[in-house]
Amino acid sequence: MRLVGFQKDRVRHLGRVEGDLVHDLGDIQTFYETGAARRAVEDTGRTWALRELEQTPPVPETARVFCVGINYHHHATEAKETGGIELPKYPMVFGRWAQSLVVDGAEVPVPPKEAGLDWEVELAAVIGKKTWLARREDALDSVLGYTAFNDLSARAKQTETMQFTLGKNADRSGPIGPVLVTADELPRGGAGLRVRARVNGRTMQDANTADLIHDVAAIIEYITDTVTLLPGDVIATGTPGGVGFARTPPVLLNAGDVVEVEVERIGVVHTPITAR
Repeated sequence: MRLVGFQKDRVRHLGRVEGDLVHDLGDIQTFYETGAARRAVEDTGRTWALRELEQTPPVPETARVFCVGINYHHHATEAKETGGIELPKYPMVFGRWAQSLVVDGAEVPVPPKEAGLDWEVELAAVIGKKTWLARREDALDSVLGYTAFNDLSARAKQTETMQFTLGKNADRSGPIGPVLVTADELPRGGAGLRVRARVNGRTMQDANTADLIHDVAAIIEYITDTVTLLPGDVIATGTPGGVGFARTPPVLLNAGDVVEVEVERIGVVHTPITAR
């Protein structure tokens, strides 16, 4: 299934996409609380034209976003060369707020004290059931599906201190989508998927999830001996090499630029960049 979030009467819903139509599955909070673990799909009987909907991220507003830093071998080489950061022995997990998430086509502003924003194409896993103390061999049973994510980064704030939080939570800086594809339609663990980022049509990142240092199962296992994952939580699995700040000279996104991130078999998220 391919799922999208959308707003109706000030309530966030989830819908199943078929062609140009969206079949309403009801309010998104109820779906994740009662149906996601069983992959239960119960249409309300209402159908909408996709183009007419006000889309929202396909996760509840209570979702937590767990991001993993330096999780591709090529990007680890960049991090070593630019920041002296060694290859992580364990997943480097930091948090985003769900309020930073936006959808395909949403404009993202550059914070006024930043030279620009940096792009990071990522495969993201969405959790479908409450998970504590997962083992690697069964960790993927917790995943409802996968989507594309752009971890747009405010590098000045990110690098001024040892804490990533502000630099990774600039307003509207988490484009996600364009759909959530259920796990049964993709390779197990999202393995072997091509991921790409383009800026104004120019390819900046082109890699494969086969290059992940810590795969989705390993990340879930690592998180859940400390934090219980809940339905609707998002795990952004990290970005490959080719980010802007690691280039010579650095290349960053500013007003008028358009960045696209693409994950094979999921789709493309387009993001116009604006001034604050």
